[in-house]
Amino acid sequence: MINLELGGQLLGLDQLMRSVAINVMRPLSRKYDRQEHDVPVELKVLDRRPKPGSLEAAAAQKQAGAKRDKPKKGEVRNGQAMAAIVSIENMSWGDVGLMLSIPGAGLGNAAINAAGTPEQKQRFGYLYASMAITEPASGSDSASISTTARDDGDAWVLNGEKIFVTAGDRCEAVVVWATLDKSKGKAAIKSFVIEKGTPGMQVVKLEHKLGIRASDTATILLDECRIPKGNLLGNPELAAGGNRAAFGQVMQTFDNTRPGVAAMAIGCARAALDLTIELLAKEGVQLGYDKPIWDASAIEAELYRMEADWEAARLLTLRAAWMADNGEPNSMEASMAKAKAGRVGNAITLRCVELCGSIGYSEDLLLEKFARDSKILDIFEGTQQIQQLIVARRLLGKSSAELK
Repeated sequence: MINLELGGQLLGLDQLMRSVAINVMRPLSRKYDRQEHDVPVELKVLDRRPKPGSLEAAAAQKQAGAKRDKPKKGEVRNGQAMAAIVSIENMSWGDVGLMLSIPGAGLGNAAINAAGTPEQKQRFGYLYASMAITEPASGSDSASISTTARDDGDAWVLNGEKIFVTAGDRCEAVVVWATLDKSKGKAAIKSFVIEKGTPGMQVVKLEHKLGIRASDTATILLDECRIPKGNLLGNPELAAGGNRAAFGQVMQTFDNTRPGVAAMAIGCARAALDLTIELLAKEGVQLGYDKPIWDASAIEAELYRMEADWEAARLLTLRAAWMADNGEPNSMEASMAKAKAGRVGNAITLRCVELCGSIGYSEDLLLEKFARDSKILDIFEGTQQIQQLIVARRLLGKSSAELK
């Protein structure tokens, strides 16, 4: 039996997060779009991290250290991944930039959950962590990064420059991708947790951007930055042995974050669609889903096509999250969801601006902002082209060396 509707706790979470989007995020949306780089202090109310030493913190530590059994045959599990998609989609319907600015919910936290040991998850679980991958000479090809990590006895010493770091200034820690030996390629790449305030790490620039202006995007410089040996995520022996499994473990982060970015895109696109349908209804354009498309006006048919594309992107995203919750490899599905949602989200928001004419282009409403915000969702966490390449490799059974 296939059930495509949310149920149980997920339905309650869906309604709660939509309420947060309406009552907390939408009223702040234009304010922080204009006041770029100002910290949205109103979002502190959404910081639900347990305080160290509390009963909630003790329970979170126990959960982080516990091994989770794989679902039994025939068992269906909707867990953390699916809950994250529901939350992200609704909050992005409110405002993508503000969603990315919620304290304690950084992309680096996904990396810690994917590659960290139980002890590391307990140590860094309270921190608001960003993720630093991209470099001036290294974009979509994560294997070509040149930031170095040098073994110096009881510590790692990192040197390099990272750009386009989401929440790089406001975060409490940064998960940095670095290589132990450039000559060994992917096998030598690992991720390291660097807490803010560590000598040798400095935020040197904040970007001025087309969209998601409420979220800070930083350039970080690492100059002889010394961190404890235990800050290398996962098992250090994987990296020291020149094993490609080390890079695979790091890349697993994307299997968790790409469905999340897809959820941002479908949330933003849904916001544009909802507002456009509302505005057109005032002009007498009423959608009737019970009539064939050939009986519809041109503008109605356009809306139907956008609705269909949006639904396809959403279902792909839910599928990728469901697979993660149920212990199934989802690398291809995560890339499919990201590729579809990123492209569809951008196309829908731009078309909604066009359909609404001058009011869509003006700052009187948020339609133009939805369009600006949506553009980055087709780019970060892997561009459209990279996602299609990953899907092609999986379908054809080719390695990255065989299909570039």
